[in-house]
Amino acid sequence: MKTKPIKRHISLQPISHDHHHSLLLCWKIRTGISKGMDPLRIKRYADWFFEHHIQPHFILEENLIFPILGDQHVLIKKALHDHKRLRSLFKNTGDMGTTIRSIEKVLTSHIRFEERILFYEIQNLATEEQLQWISMAHTAEKFRENTADTFWE
Repeated sequence: MKTKPIKRHISLQPISHDHHHSLLLCWKIRTGISKGMDPLRIKRYADWFFEHHIQPHFILEENLIFPILGDQHVLIKKALHDHKRLRSLFKNTGDMGTTIRSIEKVLTSHIRFEERILFYEIQNLATEEQLQWISMAHTAEKFRENTADTFWE
């Protein structure tokens, strides 16, 4: 049984595009692992991606999008918990193999949660003014890739 894709409000579409790039990071991690690549190589790329793409994305969500529902909303509490967990995983310098697997698993789950549940709730409850504010604050930007070490190829 196929599920219909959720029609994302235009103001949230650039944020969904950010999610798409993060899901590609997860695919790259899985591909690198399956090819037996050195986990440190994968982690270096993941750390670059976190600094340039994920961390700014988290800040945007936390400052602009999550306040629509409020910090006490159960879905926002979960999203903030996921952000905290992911920040901790990216800072982890322990066993790289375990760390990159955890990053991939938690990040994939978190993005699916935001796309399938949280953003659906936000777009249904946000005022038109709030959605316009998101549109003005975050526009689609050209994704900048790091090709210094394409371990996934």
